Amino acid sequence: MAATAAADGQEFDASRDRLVIVASSLGTVFEWYDFFVYGILATLIGQLFFPSDNPTAATLASLAIFGAGFGVRPLGAVLFGYLGDKVGRKYTFLVTISLMGGATASIGLLPTFATAGVWAAALLLVLRCLQGLALGGEYGGAAIYVAEHAPPGKRGQYTSWIQASVAGGFLLAVICVLTTRKLMSPEDFNAWGWRVPFLISILLLAISLYIRLKLSESPVFQAMKAAGATSKNPFMDSLRYPGNIKRVMVALFGVAAGLTVIYYTSQFGTLYFLTGTARVAEEDALLYMAAGATLAAPLYVFFGWLSDRVGRKRLLLIGYGLTVVLLFPLFHLMAQAANPALEQATRTSPVTLAMPECAFNALQRTQTTECGKALNFLSKRGISYTKVDGDAVALSVGGTVVRGYDEKAYVAALEKAGYPDKSDPASRQPWLIILSVALMVALSAMTYGQVAAIMVELFPAKIRYTSMSIPYHIGTGYFGGFLPYISQYIVARTGDAYSGLWYTIAVVVMAFTVSLIWLPETSGQDDIG
Repeated sequence: MAATAAADGQEFDASRDRLVIVASSLGTVFEWYDFFVYGILATLIGQLFFPSDNPTAATLASLAIFGAGFGVRPLGAVLFGYLGDKVGRKYTFLVTISLMGGATASIGLLPTFATAGVWAAALLLVLRCLQGLALGGEYGGAAIYVAEHAPPGKRGQYTSWIQASVAGGFLLAVICVLTTRKLMSPEDFNAWGWRVPFLISILLLAISLYIRLKLSESPVFQAMKAAGATSKNPFMDSLRYPGNIKRVMVALFGVAAGLTVIYYTSQFGTLYFLTGTARVAEEDALLYMAAGATLAAPLYVFFGWLSDRVGRKRLLLIGYGLTVVLLFPLFHLMAQAANPALEQATRTSPVTLAMPECAFNALQRTQTTECGKALNFLSKRGISYTKVDGDAVALSVGGTVVRGYDEKAYVAALEKAGYPDKSDPASRQPWLIILSVALMVALSAMTYGQVAAIMVELFPAKIRYTSMSIPYHIGTGYFGGFLPYISQYIVARTGDAYSGLWYTIAVVVMAFTVSLIWLPETSGQDDIG
């Protein structure tokens, strides 16, 4: 197909652009596959590498979680943002995907704590940090690369494939883990089969590199380089460029923070809710998640396309508003469909926890006090309860009183009062669960589908990689990364199994306010060079 020229002299070629979208999107799928595999297998990996009775290993476990999710991703954004603005978009995201694929495959080769002791935990920590570092550079590179190839009026549509690819990475990880589990016994999977999803990263990396090596550098970066207009120090220039600090703050608090908590709630929050609160078996919960995400995934592209026509800011604000209105009803619907017996028991046999004043830290893997253990048990199980003052810990439910903390006694008392230890498949409504998941993913798609176009259009080309990557990964790393811990803390302090959703609501309201007041409408720009 012949190339067409835009007013600014940039040529657009449909066949080339398709290759750009496919290559960038596949790379993003594989990159997030690597990240999600660890998340799905985190419980098993924690048992294999970080036994709770070893203080050093427990500390390393916390660092592995926080290092990859919080601290390292913004560092990756600074490092690879600098390289992307100085060396080029293409070569930078070749490095990031190689780093991610190599680190993920290496996890599949590690010895466990049983054979290597603390060294195994330390090596896993290093690889998790390398994953976080790579992820901090990948997204910005892929989004910018696609956007800088896109014709005016199609930037939202083109870049929305990058957002859909994140959901694709989650689906691929779920399929791979479930397939591996099905092909072997639980004992074999726990012994060695868990390594297979990690080792598959080698194949995915080879495919991605093969496709991406066929690409040329972004035309916008080529033009800047030819004109000698690239930044000599992108990080410092991002700080000094007129008005850029304000744009970074708006991107962080108005865009990245809001869409991230919605996305994390729609994926991790929903999965933890189904397996923890609703007591659905993990394999079933993953299948419901996969089905719901598959149904709603095309909406990422639809909303990206729609943002080219109705405006990105308007669509973002509508998505934020709908999330505030629908979040609690959707989770109540999900709970009723997944475990109606639990909903019935909550109404007919309320739980009371008597306890003295208690310090509870949701970030600790193991609580040290009886009251902390009781709060941890109830909040992770998603049991709503009323707290009353008492000299010692005592759980009351359905006429039964358990003094002190005894997990087995707690489970027995709850089951006697009608609280099921597991969701009954016969009483579930699978399609209602899937619908709830799909609607949560749809809310994410409405706020996430056009974000790459917003971020690219918000910043000048010479500092774009750095300026958009830093707020995006601070938003995802901190606002999203702390979500499960803050949510659990709120549940533990209030006794309401749904109260953790208030964290998502609060961040979304903040993002709505910031975007409403300070975010400019970025769609309709003819030239982003």
